[in-house]
Amino acid sequence: MKKFLTLTLLLCLFTTGALAQNTSTSTQTGTKQTKRGPVFRATKEQINQAQAILKSRGFYNGEQIGKLDEATREGLRRYQQAEGLKITGTLNKLTLEKMNIALTEKQKSM
Repeated sequence: MKKFLTLTLLLCLFTTGALAQNTSTSTQTGTKQTKRGPVFRATKEQINQAQAILKSRGFYNGEQIGKLDEATREGLRRYQQAEGLKITGTLNKLTLEKMNIALTEKQKSM
């Protein structure tokens, strides 16, 4: 009886280990991980310029601090909606171009 229980226990452990190994292998090969490209980031100067434009157009009431705070993001959303752009609340390439704010060389290549 002890041999039977030992054999059953070993068989269960072996089967569980094999299943776990097959599952992890199929998960790794079943999903394709794609690398994200570089993230587009506006410079502090570009954010300052955008805040000035948003303020002059009545979309932003805060100070030009060069940071994308929530008030700036909300102003960007309203600006993007008014200009027919994709509403993201961020200073992406299209929004900067629409505002006539110069892009850096790195941003141009993105």
